[in-house]
Amino acid sequence: MKTRIKELRARYSLTQAELARRVGVRRETIVFLEKGEYNPSLKLAVKICRELNTPVEELFLFEDNELDK
Repeated sequence: MKTRIKELRARYSLTQAELARRVGVRRETIVFLEKGEYNPSLKLAVKICRELNTPVEELFLFEDNELDK
């Protein structure tokens, strides 16, 4: 899964550490999310979307074959 977290975080001038603090996770979690190496829980995904003022379908991008799994 790809994300636009890094792009939108930059738009709001947030560091990884600041976004992590706001959503209640460690900075490393944000790093892994931005790299596409971690799939967040629904609760975390919603928190990030709220902080970045972005709908979930615009923040997290799925490949067609990922939805078939």
